[in-house]
Amino acid sequence: MAGGQLQVLSALDSAKTQLYHFTAIIIAGMGFFTDAYDLFSISLVTKLLGRIYYYEPGSSTPGSLPPNVSAAVNGVAFCGALSGQLFFGWLGDKMGRKKVYGMTLMLMVICCIASGLSLGSSAKGVMATLCFFRFWLGFGIGGDYPLSATIMSEYANKKTRGAFIAAVFAMQGFGNLTGGVVALIVSAAFRAKYKAPAYDVDPLASTPPESDYVWRIILMFGAVPALITYYWRMKMPETARYTALVAKNAKKAAADMTTVLQTDLEEDANKAEKLFNSRDQFGLFSKEFLRRHGLHLMGTTVCWFVLDIAFYSQNLFQKDIFSAVGWLPKAKTMSALEELFKIARAQSLVALCGTIPGYWFTVAFIDIIGRFFIQLMGFFMMTAFMLGLAIPYHHWTTKGNHIGFVVMYAFTFFFANFGPNTTTFIVPAEIFPARLRSTCHGISSAAGKAGSIVGSFGFLYAAQSTDPAQTDPGYPTGIGVRNTLFVLAGCNLIGLIFTFFVPEAKGKSLEEASGENEEEVIEAESSYNHAEPV
Repeated sequence: MAGGQLQVLSALDSAKTQLYHFTAIIIAGMGFFTDAYDLFSISLVTKLLGRIYYYEPGSSTPGSLPPNVSAAVNGVAFCGALSGQLFFGWLGDKMGRKKVYGMTLMLMVICCIASGLSLGSSAKGVMATLCFFRFWLGFGIGGDYPLSATIMSEYANKKTRGAFIAAVFAMQGFGNLTGGVVALIVSAAFRAKYKAPAYDVDPLASTPPESDYVWRIILMFGAVPALITYYWRMKMPETARYTALVAKNAKKAAADMTTVLQTDLEEDANKAEKLFNSRDQFGLFSKEFLRRHGLHLMGTTVCWFVLDIAFYSQNLFQKDIFSAVGWLPKAKTMSALEELFKIARAQSLVALCGTIPGYWFTVAFIDIIGRFFIQLMGFFMMTAFMLGLAIPYHHWTTKGNHIGFVVMYAFTFFFANFGPNTTTFIVPAEIFPARLRSTCHGISSAAGKAGSIVGSFGFLYAAQSTDPAQTDPGYPTGIGVRNTLFVLAGCNLIGLIFTFFVPEAKGKSLEEASGENEEEVIEAESSYNHAEPV
């Protein structure tokens, strides 16, 4: 490197894969495991909440959440996450990654438990309390995004950095699957103890009072993995790149990493000072940042925004889509706990067959074929599969073709995760300077959460354009789902176009990828050009 590189950063870039890498993946990854569990477990229990709190005695149909209540319950955590990403992203660059990391986790633990304990004297009271705590749960989850990505990128070596960050993000798939499995276990346990008839057999007995425990247990379980991880997060040292490049204490960075890397590291204070002085310390709102990284930030934010419109719409409302195409029976033919069991089973199958494999394909190939190609391919394939679902939609809803629909639907998840859902998380942690890395990742991920809010609220109203002949209010009609699939395909096409604004970081050190050494290169070239001939 032209101006010379700090020894500790060079050591991190060239370090062989060892135990501390896997430890960091597990510690950061368990946060994402919890994030996914908490965000998506709510979609499993919304129909149960409708049956418990909004059933009207004498009605010919099971209770369901009103559209505005359903939108609030599903979407409020995303509003909190957006705020948390911006706030904790900024705080991570001001206070350090480690100090802020513990705050987000404890907030998640407290709000998970509080969500399950939501009480009230009326249905509106319970829903209002639930939404309040899920907002602050989302706030903690939001902080986990920029901090986990930044910490993992700053710990990793440049050869396998993409795979390490992707492995952290891939824990989302296991969190999603675990949400389904926990719902299966809890609903099966209560079904075995309290045999409830289908709604059309006995409406009053189809939702036993014990159902109120089920959704609370499912939501509160999310605190368990977060609580287990807290101790290990607090034992992690601050990242060397933050300590050296932001706090400008290269000696402490070397001392911290001596233990982690199990090798002797010592920095020359004079060399470090010259290196810091040679770098342009421009701020986020400066013309220099706009010149160097303006298009990059636009690329990461737009791609994440449109991706999350599609991805979270699919995740939160896949139960409605399965109902619309007839893969799930009508609510009237099931008891409340049986309906929960079948929704959880369907969601678990999609996670197992489509979501998780996609994540791990990215882990395997991202440092071989690069971030750019995977993101471009993912957006293209998601567009193709969604059009393949939408154009012949009435064919898929015909009896006997449901399995084909579910297979193609699972492929959209596969290519979301072996594609932009993972790369949009990785790239912002690599292409921005250390002093702005967490902030820029927070801005990018907040754009994604804005997309998830659009997806969760927009899809709900589009898909619940009910047909007067529909016997199950709350189940979307074919018209609403089909049009929504066309819109989501368009979002993916926009993401494909804006991928061209995002640079490739494969095989580069963070300083090379972010351009932090640009001033050093210019200075070195200037010195060379003005040197006297030998």
